[in-house]
Amino acid sequence: MFSWLEKNPFFFAVFVFVFIAYAGVVEILPDFAERARPTKDTKPYSVLELAGRHIYIKDSCNACHSQLIRPFKSETDRYGAYTVSGEFAYDRPFLWGSKRTGPDLARIGNYRTADWHENHMKDPTSVVDGSIMPAYKHMFKNNANIETAYAEALTVKKVFNVPYDVEGGVKLGSWDEAQAQVKAEAKAIIDQMKDQEIKDAFEKNGEIREIVALIAYLNSLK
Repeated sequence: MFSWLEKNPFFFAVFVFVFIAYAGVVEILPDFAERARPTKDTKPYSVLELAGRHIYIKDSCNACHSQLIRPFKSETDRYGAYTVSGEFAYDRPFLWGSKRTGPDLARIGNYRTADWHENHMKDPTSVVDGSIMPAYKHMFKNNANIETAYAEALTVKKVFNVPYDVEGGVKLGSWDEAQAQVKAEAKAIIDQMKDQEIKDAFEKNGEIREIVALIAYLNSLK
């Protein structure tokens, strides 16, 4: 057979192409499938983080910020490790974005604090000289929609088998249990903030403002 192929260059070329293509598929597909699975330590969003994600979408943060670090040194030096598909296993929809008017936010939870986000969202130029980002003062007045976030968490758990309530993972539980968890997460963030009105609204009425939920979501991006 091989002597025949050597005498027929066209068929030899076809044979080599098919062989290399098959070998490439065998090599690439398993790795691709592995990268598509949830990466280590990737967990579903908590109810408070989901509420913050809704605000991120509602206020079109993804119009100016991407969440996709490309595998180039200039990107990884600035933003951190490049992203892989498994990191977005629980994102519906994904928020990769297509434009960077502002910096990429895929790893912002690794290097920004609650008080930094508080100051930045209230007055961007106070922390970033020359920033063109608008202030989002309404987030300090509006309450986060925790009920809708809880409904989404229940839906994706039942419909898409998102692994809530597994050992070592994110707990969901009943509405009362979820509310208690949301308040505990919110308190940890509010304790780091300076806005007294937000602190009073939480302590007196249990109100959780949008800025608190958004910070919870941004802190989850690592």
